[in-house]
Amino acid sequence: MAAVRVTVRGMDNLPNDSCVVVANHASYIDGILLNGYLPARFGFVIKGEMRNIPVVHFLLRRSGSKFVERKETTGRSRDARQLVKAARGGESLGFFPEGTFLIQPGVGRFHQGAFLAAVKGDMPVVPVAISGTRAMLPSGRLLPRQADLFVDILPAIAPGDAAFASSKGLAEEARQRILAALDEPDLLDFDSENPELKEDST
Repeated sequence: MAAVRVTVRGMDNLPNDSCVVVANHASYIDGILLNGYLPARFGFVIKGEMRNIPVVHFLLRRSGSKFVERKETTGRSRDARQLVKAARGGESLGFFPEGTFLIQPGVGRFHQGAFLAAVKGDMPVVPVAISGTRAMLPSGRLLPRQADLFVDILPAIAPGDAAFASSKGLAEEARQRILAALDEPDLLDFDSENPELKEDST
């Protein structure tokens, strides 16, 4: 309806059974995009602050999304347990493990919740590289611009892979695979070279 051209590549990399999809996060468009193109069996994990927007909360909840707290310790622990339970129960989950997005291009640190759920649930992790959404609706902009969008579904990291030895190692393996598929910098390298800028960006 918006006359936006979307190219999805690698759909055959999605396992038929339950799995965990992790994608880079550049715009509010990302969640809409994956909800539209991934199979309906995926439930997306959304930051708990979205509960405070009534219409958005209703639509996300009806689409099977799960909400997680990022700031309150008790809620964070409770939500993590629920995600692990869902993974062990065979649900397919979608995450944006960076947790938020910034105006500058690049891929930041991945939080480990998605990968802990994958390890505990013995589920493959499917990295997904999204490009074009930052140009369409970057942080701080209210109205979208016309842009071509691309979704690259990369080969799954299977439970037998060496990266599954820890959720931290699995997170970094998925992050590196996404970086390799994008024309964007590694924000962790940028931050280590410019500690002042890292502090400003947070």
